[in-house]
Amino acid sequence: MAIESGPLSSVEMRPAVRSLAGAAVEDRRWLHQHAELSREEHETQAYITHKLRDLGIEDVRAIAGTGVTGVVRGARPGPALLWRADIDGLPIVEDSGLPFASQNEGVMHACGHDGHVAIALGLAAALQAARETLAGSVRFAFQPAEERLGGAQLMIDEGVLEGIDRVFGLHIISDFPAGEVRVGPGPIMAAGTHFRIIIRGRGGHASAPQSVVDPIVVAAHAIVALQTVVSRSIDPAETCVVTIGRIEGGNRGNIIPDEVMMSGTVRTYETHVRERALARMDELLRGVTSAWGADYRFDHSTLPAVVNDAECAAIVAAEASALLGPEKVAETRLTGSDDMAYFLEQRPGCYFLLGGAHGNKNHTHHHPKFDFDEACLPLGIELALRVIETATGSRLA
Repeated sequence: MAIESGPLSSVEMRPAVRSLAGAAVEDRRWLHQHAELSREEHETQAYITHKLRDLGIEDVRAIAGTGVTGVVRGARPGPALLWRADIDGLPIVEDSGLPFASQNEGVMHACGHDGHVAIALGLAAALQAARETLAGSVRFAFQPAEERLGGAQLMIDEGVLEGIDRVFGLHIISDFPAGEVRVGPGPIMAAGTHFRIIIRGRGGHASAPQSVVDPIVVAAHAIVALQTVVSRSIDPAETCVVTIGRIEGGNRGNIIPDEVMMSGTVRTYETHVRERALARMDELLRGVTSAWGADYRFDHSTLPAVVNDAECAAIVAAEASALLGPEKVAETRLTGSDDMAYFLEQRPGCYFLLGGAHGNKNHTHHHPKFDFDEACLPLGIELALRVIETATGSRLA
């Protein structure tokens, strides 16, 4: 949808941003066509690097393997900000029907990262053009491997936050339309705990189950028991999700295997809720496996919640309200996770959600038909510029 002719045409954006809208759409569509998996973003890295160098951005270089960083330095003294955009796609066969659908078989931008990069490139262009009136600097972190995790921490380990005072970024979200923003202080996205359970029994012939300890049956009882963690062990006023998304065991119908593997996720906002859920899961697994004469192993690791600094979130909320109207801005929490969490553990900042739904034609993130309203691209650039102006005390030309 072209913002010039759509319902968002009345939104007041500076001429420099409106002039960047077409390029942002082109960038997004190229990136969508060339989606790459985590840690394999070589074409994406080359594209971003070329664009930044063409703009005259300083210190453009590879980082974290397939990531890119560069900095816009203002002519006036001021704070150092970092703007983060994730760049990787997902192992999904696209079924969107878009004329710019992915050309890389089995890989798709199904989470909006192509839009995040397009907005960041537009923001870099606008800041570079206005650097004489920019106070301080803005470093860009085009981060690989968000979907598989690891990219954010690797960028931090390689020094991307050195000298940085605050961190900002956004995520396009398909839950509400372009022209709306969700932001607030504290947790905005949940901590994601990945877990892996191995249930060990004693295999044998399927025709003689009385002589074995069947881990498939034990796993079935464990799955049912684990569904009570949220409903019976967590306060209803608190948020917790426990999902088993994968189960593997056996390879033939007439063989009872020795073990079954299950994996899944726990989503929480507060540490005490997560600790309670994991402890209860362990208790249930111990009880179920013991009752059947089996054994188990329960491993887990946690990506922290995305926690916004109150002052930084207030800046975003105020600028979004001024741009879009206060009725278009609200607080929310998602049970999705994002490794932007690692940046916000190290520095104060804000991660906000930018509406991108196509009305009633919306498909959820990570769906083969996922798409977003491209009208959100210039809105994202304009809002980012306003946030940076306030956070640096600049008045950009």
